[in-house]
Amino acid sequence: MLKLTKTYDHCQSKKPELTVVCVHGIADDSSRFVKPLTYLEGATSLKNVRFVCFDLLGSGKSTCSDKLNYDFKEQLEALENSINALKTKTPLVLMGHSMGCLISARFADTHKRMVKELILVSPPVFRPEEFDSPKMAAGKEGFRQLMILKDSKYKKDKAFNNELEKIVFNKHNYNVYTRLTRPTTIIYGATDQIIAGYNIPGLVKLNPKITAIKTPGTHGIGHDKYPKIVPILERILNEVV
Repeated sequence: MLKLTKTYDHCQSKKPELTVVCVHGIADDSSRFVKPLTYLEGATSLKNVRFVCFDLLGSGKSTCSDKLNYDFKEQLEALENSINALKTKTPLVLMGHSMGCLISARFADTHKRMVKELILVSPPVFRPEEFDSPKMAAGKEGFRQLMILKDSKYKKDKAFNNELEKIVFNKHNYNVYTRLTRPTTIIYGATDQIIAGYNIPGLVKLNPKITAIKTPGTHGIGHDKYPKIVPILERILNEVV
């Protein structure tokens, strides 16, 4: 049974009323959420929120094997098994970053009853027709080469290369966004050069379940985004209490 390694599980209260599962991006791990969670848990209004982080397959402390494909099917299966193992009785919010947004959106699309709401920080939003353009191919290869320059291991890293091809640059991602039925908040930086943010306003028009918040920041989960997450979770808490 595929399962993710849990790296963080904490609630200031002994009686959580909401569970937030954080899903990280490509070539990353759950440590991406350390600073955001330090900020969020510092808000007294969120003392009843249980925050949980997992490392995705092939990342951090989770399973890494050449036998895995590192595609949506495997990551979603592992995420479902890991969430079920939490045995939480509270409503569930998925908070994704970058590629983690794509996995979170796909999970909410296929597990509608499990997810109350989505918070997507810096999600890639490429329209299907863009995948046929030379610019897209160049962008994908440029990102791959950039990661290899940072660490040569990515040249042959199966998890990274398969996630890039099968998840990040999957032409069906946009259609998944358009059919989401759970309330979804997209938070993205105005200067983010990675996610095709110019497509987000059109996506919001197509799906009334999606709300977008633009900040001055870039691609990471920086200080420009922390304060935007707090009122979202406060609202959800008020709805579930």
